[in-house]
Amino acid sequence: MVKHLIVACLTIGMAGIPPPAAAANCGPREAVIEKLKSKYAEHFTAGGLQTTRTSQTIVEIWSSPDTGTFTVLLTNPNGVSCVVAAGTDFFEGSEISPVEGTAS
Repeated sequence: MVKHLIVACLTIGMAGIPPPAAAANCGPREAVIEKLKSKYAEHFTAGGLQTTRTSQTIVEIWSSPDTGTFTVLLTNPNGVSCVVAAGTDFFEGSEISPVEGTAS
């Protein structure tokens, strides 16, 4: 399973994941997290458990309000994290309140 995930991550990387964190697609979680913190000033923003029939992974979103960058990681139970998306202009969502007035 890990081999398939690594191949998938490398394929995504070759498809042109946007910077900043796309330089190294997979590695030990501690090393990936250290790079996100030190090089991109990102911190853990959100996450959740992704379960399939054969495995579980943690989906993590790291972001920086200072730089506007974000990184999405998949972390396997064996401690390997893979970057599956990265980009710029990160924002946190909130529900949009309805605007009062007459419909057009």
